[in-house]
Amino acid sequence: MIAVFITLKEQIEDAFFNDLIGIPNERKGIGPPFKMLIYVQMSLYMAPLLFSIVIKTTQRWVKTEAERKEAANFKLQSELQHLHYQLQPHFFFNSLNNIYALVDISPDQAKTSIHSLSKLMRYMLYETNVELIPLSKEIDFMIKYIELMKLRLSDKTIVNYNFPSEETGIKIAPLLFISLIENAFKHGVSATKKSSITIEMICKNNTVYFKIENDNFPKNTDDKSGSGIGLQNLEKRLQLLYANKYKFKTSLKNERLSVLLEIETV
Repeated sequence: MIAVFITLKEQIEDAFFNDLIGIPNERKGIGPPFKMLIYVQMSLYMAPLLFSIVIKTTQRWVKTEAERKEAANFKLQSELQHLHYQLQPHFFFNSLNNIYALVDISPDQAKTSIHSLSKLMRYMLYETNVELIPLSKEIDFMIKYIELMKLRLSDKTIVNYNFPSEETGIKIAPLLFISLIENAFKHGVSATKKSSITIEMICKNNTVYFKIENDNFPKNTDDKSGSGIGLQNLEKRLQLLYANKYKFKTSLKNERLSVLLEIETV
Protein backbone atom coordinates (compact mmCIF):
# COMPACT_ATOMS: atom_id res chain seq x y z
CA MET A 1 0.00 0.00 0.00
CA ILE A 2 2.87 2.36 0.80
CA ALA A 3 4.43 1.68 -2.63
CA VAL A 4 1.08 2.24 -4.41
CA PHE A 5 0.43 5.56 -2.68
CA ILE A 6 4.00 6.78 -3.30
CA THR A 7 3.62 5.97 -7.00
CA LEU A 8 0.28 7.82 -7.16
CA LYS A 9 1.84 10.76 -5.31
CA GLU A 10 4.68 11.05 -7.82
CA GLN A 11 2.30 10.73 -10.75
CA ILE A 12 -0.02 13.43 -9.39
CA GLU A 13 2.90 15.76 -8.70
CA ASP A 14 4.20 15.31 -12.23
CA ALA A 15 0.76 15.79 -13.79
CA PHE A 16 -0.61 18.74 -11.81
CA PHE A 17 1.68 20.43 -9.32
CA ASN A 18 4.52 21.21 -11.71
CA ASP A 19 2.16 23.56 -13.58
CA LEU A 20 0.76 25.06 -10.40
CA ILE A 21 4.18 26.01 -9.03
CA GLY A 22 5.29 27.35 -12.44
CA ILE A 23 8.01 24.95 -13.49
CA PRO A 24 9.04 25.77 -17.12
CA ASN A 25 8.29 23.14 -19.75
CA GLU A 26 11.95 22.73 -20.57
CA ARG A 27 12.68 21.72 -16.95
CA LYS A 28 9.80 19.30 -16.60
CA GLY A 29 10.97 15.75 -16.30
CA ILE A 30 14.44 16.88 -15.29
CA GLY A 31 15.45 15.57 -11.89
CA PRO A 32 16.26 12.36 -10.15
CA PRO A 33 15.13 9.17 -11.87
CA PHE A 34 11.66 7.99 -10.96
CA LYS A 35 12.97 4.76 -9.40
CA MET A 36 15.30 6.69 -7.15
CA LEU A 37 12.41 8.84 -5.93
CA ILE A 38 10.44 5.71 -5.20
CA TYR A 39 13.34 4.23 -3.21
CA VAL A 40 13.85 7.44 -1.23
CA GLN A 41 10.17 7.78 -0.43
CA MET A 42 9.91 4.10 0.46
CA SER A 43 12.83 4.48 2.86
CA LEU A 44 11.23 7.50 4.54
CA TYR A 45 7.95 5.67 5.02
CA MET A 46 9.38 2.23 5.83
CA ALA A 47 11.82 3.41 8.50
CA PRO A 48 9.16 4.23 11.15
CA LEU A 49 7.16 1.17 10.10
CA LEU A 50 10.13 -1.14 10.61
CA PHE A 51 10.98 0.62 13.86
CA SER A 52 7.43 0.01 15.10
CA ILE A 53 7.63 -3.65 14.10
CA VAL A 54 10.92 -4.03 16.01
CA ILE A 55 9.43 -2.41 19.12
CA LYS A 56 6.32 -4.62 18.97
CA THR A 57 8.37 -7.76 18.40
CA THR A 58 10.67 -6.89 21.30
CA GLN A 59 7.70 -6.30 23.60
CA ARG A 60 6.23 -9.67 22.66
CA TRP A 61 9.59 -11.39 23.23
CA VAL A 62 10.01 -9.73 26.64
CA LYS A 63 6.48 -10.78 27.63
CA THR A 64 7.02 -14.35 26.41
CA GLU A 65 10.36 -14.59 28.20
CA ALA A 66 8.83 -13.26 31.44
CA GLU A 67 6.02 -15.83 31.20
CA ARG A 68 8.55 -18.60 30.53
CA LYS A 69 10.64 -17.60 33.55
CA GLU A 70 7.53 -17.38 35.71
CA ALA A 71 6.47 -20.87 34.62
CA ALA A 72 9.98 -22.24 35.23
CA ASN A 73 10.08 -20.62 38.68
CA PHE A 74 6.65 -22.03 39.55
CA LYS A 75 7.80 -25.49 38.48
CA LEU A 76 10.98 -25.12 40.55
CA GLN A 77 9.07 -24.04 43.65
CA SER A 78 6.58 -26.89 43.22
CA GLU A 79 9.34 -29.46 42.92
CA LEU A 80 11.24 -28.04 45.90
CA GLN A 81 8.06 -28.07 47.96
CA HIS A 82 7.47 -31.70 46.99
CA LEU A 83 11.02 -32.62 48.01
CA HIS A 84 10.58 -30.75 51.29
CA TYR A 85 7.35 -32.56 52.13
CA GLN A 86 9.00 -35.84 51.13
CA LEU A 87 11.85 -35.25 53.57
CA GLN A 88 9.66 -34.65 56.61
CA PRO A 89 8.04 -38.12 56.88
CA HIS A 90 11.37 -39.71 55.95
CA PHE A 91 13.08 -37.91 58.84
CA PHE A 92 10.23 -38.74 61.21
CA PHE A 93 10.29 -42.41 60.19
CA ASN A 94 14.03 -42.77 60.87
CA SER A 95 13.76 -40.96 64.20
CA LEU A 96 10.91 -43.22 65.33
CA ASN A 97 13.02 -46.27 64.51
CA ASN A 98 15.76 -44.96 66.78
CA ILE A 99 13.32 -44.23 69.61
CA TYR A 100 11.75 -47.67 69.19
CA ALA A 101 15.16 -49.21 69.90
CA LEU A 102 15.26 -47.35 73.25
CA VAL A 103 11.83 -48.32 74.58
CA ASP A 104 12.89 -51.68 76.05
CA ILE A 105 16.48 -50.73 76.84
CA SER A 106 15.89 -47.37 78.53
CA PRO A 107 12.31 -46.08 78.89
CA ASP A 108 13.51 -42.80 80.42
CA GLN A 109 15.76 -42.11 77.47
CA ALA A 110 12.91 -43.01 75.14
CA LYS A 111 10.74 -40.33 76.83
CA THR A 112 13.53 -37.80 76.49
CA SER A 113 13.94 -38.74 72.82
CA ILE A 114 10.22 -38.24 72.12
CA HIS A 115 10.37 -34.78 73.70
CA SER A 116 13.47 -33.89 71.64
CA LEU A 117 11.85 -35.24 68.49
CA SER A 118 8.80 -33.03 69.04
CA LYS A 119 11.07 -29.96 69.11
CA LEU A 120 12.81 -31.06 65.93
CA MET A 121 9.52 -31.68 64.14
CA ARG A 122 8.23 -28.30 65.25
CA TYR A 123 11.28 -26.72 63.62
CA MET A 124 10.78 -28.71 60.41
CA LEU A 125 7.07 -27.91 60.18
CA TYR A 126 7.00 -24.24 61.09
CA GLU A 127 10.42 -22.73 60.48
CA THR A 128 11.70 -24.35 57.27
CA ASN A 129 8.92 -23.36 54.85
CA VAL A 130 11.07 -20.55 53.52
CA GLU A 131 13.56 -20.26 50.69
CA LEU A 132 16.53 -19.40 52.89
CA ILE A 133 17.19 -19.70 56.60
CA PRO A 134 20.06 -18.46 58.80
CA LEU A 135 22.81 -21.06 58.97
CA SER A 136 22.91 -20.65 62.76
CA LYS A 137 19.36 -22.04 63.05
CA GLU A 138 20.25 -25.00 60.87
CA ILE A 139 23.33 -25.67 63.01
CA ASP A 140 21.22 -25.61 66.19
CA PHE A 141 18.82 -28.09 64.57
CA MET A 142 21.67 -30.44 63.59
CA ILE A 143 23.22 -30.35 67.07
CA LYS A 144 19.88 -31.26 68.67
CA TYR A 145 19.47 -34.13 66.22
CA ILE A 146 22.98 -35.44 66.89
CA GLU A 147 22.38 -35.34 70.64
CA LEU A 148 19.10 -37.20 70.11
CA MET A 149 20.85 -39.93 68.12
CA LYS A 150 23.61 -40.25 70.70
CA LEU A 151 21.08 -41.33 73.34
CA ARG A 152 20.77 -44.79 71.85
CA LEU A 153 24.46 -45.36 71.16
CA SER A 154 26.67 -47.57 73.29
CA ASP A 155 30.15 -46.74 74.55
CA LYS A 156 31.55 -48.46 71.47
CA THR A 157 30.60 -45.49 69.29
CA ILE A 158 32.29 -42.11 69.59
CA VAL A 159 30.66 -39.06 68.02
CA ASN A 160 32.60 -35.83 67.57
CA TYR A 161 31.22 -32.71 65.93
CA ASN A 162 32.41 -29.18 65.36
CA PHE A 163 30.25 -26.33 64.06
CA PRO A 164 30.85 -22.57 63.82
CA SER A 165 29.99 -21.08 67.22
CA GLU A 166 29.71 -17.47 66.03
CA GLU A 167 27.06 -15.95 63.79
CA THR A 168 28.26 -16.24 60.19
CA GLY A 169 25.59 -14.11 58.53
CA ILE A 170 25.16 -16.85 55.93
CA LYS A 171 21.71 -17.90 54.79
CA ILE A 172 21.13 -21.28 53.21
CA ALA A 173 18.32 -23.53 52.02
CA PRO A 174 16.91 -25.47 55.00
CA LEU A 175 17.51 -29.14 55.73
CA LEU A 176 20.39 -29.73 53.31
CA PHE A 177 22.76 -31.45 55.74
CA ILE A 178 20.43 -33.56 57.86
CA SER A 179 20.29 -36.43 55.34
CA LEU A 180 24.08 -36.80 55.50
CA ILE A 181 24.00 -36.93 59.30
CA GLU A 182 21.17 -39.46 59.21
CA ASN A 183 23.16 -41.56 56.78
CA ALA A 184 26.23 -41.50 59.05
CA PHE A 185 24.25 -42.78 62.03
CA LYS A 186 22.46 -45.33 59.88
CA HIS A 187 25.52 -46.88 58.23
CA GLY A 188 28.34 -45.86 60.55
CA VAL A 189 27.28 -47.57 63.78
CA SER A 190 27.67 -51.23 64.74
CA ALA A 191 26.17 -53.00 67.72
CA THR A 192 29.21 -55.24 68.13
CA LYS A 193 32.19 -53.27 66.79
CA LYS A 194 33.84 -50.02 67.75
CA SER A 195 33.04 -47.09 65.50
CA SER A 196 33.34 -43.35 65.29
CA ILE A 197 31.56 -40.50 63.54
CA THR A 198 33.22 -37.14 62.91
CA ILE A 199 31.19 -34.16 61.72
CA GLU A 200 32.73 -30.81 60.86
CA MET A 201 31.49 -27.57 59.29
CA ILE A 202 33.67 -24.62 58.24
CA CYS A 203 32.54 -21.33 56.68
CA LYS A 204 34.89 -19.26 54.51
CA ASN A 205 33.95 -16.31 52.27
CA ASN A 206 30.24 -17.24 52.07
CA THR A 207 31.15 -20.85 51.24
CA VAL A 208 30.07 -23.67 53.54
CA TYR A 209 32.29 -26.76 53.82
CA PHE A 210 30.57 -29.73 55.46
CA LYS A 211 32.41 -33.00 56.02
CA ILE A 212 31.40 -36.28 57.64
CA GLU A 213 33.56 -39.34 58.21
CA ASN A 214 32.24 -42.59 59.62
CA ASP A 215 32.93 -46.30 59.64
CA ASN A 216 31.13 -48.20 56.93
CA PHE A 217 28.76 -50.99 57.95
CA PRO A 218 26.59 -51.59 54.86
CA LYS A 219 23.02 -52.68 55.46
CA ASN A 220 22.02 -56.09 54.17
CA THR A 221 19.39 -56.44 51.48
CA ASP A 222 16.71 -57.47 53.99
CA ASP A 223 17.09 -54.26 55.99
CA LYS A 224 14.51 -51.77 54.71
CA SER A 225 15.62 -48.87 56.94
CA GLY A 226 18.16 -47.67 54.42
CA SER A 227 15.92 -46.72 51.50
CA GLY A 228 18.29 -44.01 50.28
CA ILE A 229 15.48 -41.52 49.74
CA GLY A 230 17.25 -38.89 51.86
CA LEU A 231 20.38 -38.76 49.69
CA GLN A 232 18.34 -38.80 46.47
CA ASN A 233 16.31 -35.92 47.84
CA LEU A 234 19.50 -34.01 48.72
CA GLU A 235 21.06 -34.37 45.28
CA LYS A 236 17.87 -33.19 43.53
CA ARG A 237 17.59 -30.15 45.78
CA LEU A 238 21.25 -29.26 45.26
CA GLN A 239 20.83 -29.43 41.49
CA LEU A 240 17.76 -27.19 41.65
CA LEU A 241 18.99 -24.67 44.23
CA TYR A 242 22.75 -24.50 43.73
CA ALA A 243 23.42 -25.54 40.14
CA ASN A 244 27.14 -25.08 39.37
CA LYS A 245 27.63 -23.74 42.91
CA TYR A 246 28.17 -26.93 44.86
CA LYS A 247 30.48 -29.93 45.07
CA PHE A 248 29.37 -33.24 46.49
CA LYS A 249 31.98 -35.98 46.86
CA THR A 250 32.01 -39.36 48.57
CA SER A 251 34.96 -41.68 49.04
CA LEU A 252 35.56 -45.00 50.79
CA LYS A 253 39.02 -45.78 52.14
CA ASN A 254 40.07 -48.33 54.76
CA GLU A 255 36.42 -49.02 55.58
CA ARG A 256 35.90 -45.32 56.37
CA LEU A 257 33.30 -43.40 54.40
CA SER A 258 34.02 -39.73 53.79
CA VAL A 259 31.43 -37.27 52.47
CA LEU A 260 32.23 -33.67 51.54
CA LEU A 261 29.61 -31.09 50.60
CA GLU A 262 30.74 -27.63 49.52
CA ILE A 263 28.15 -24.93 48.82
CA GLU A 264 28.64 -21.38 47.56
CA THR A 265 25.82 -19.40 49.13
CA VAL A 266 26.28 -16.24 46.98
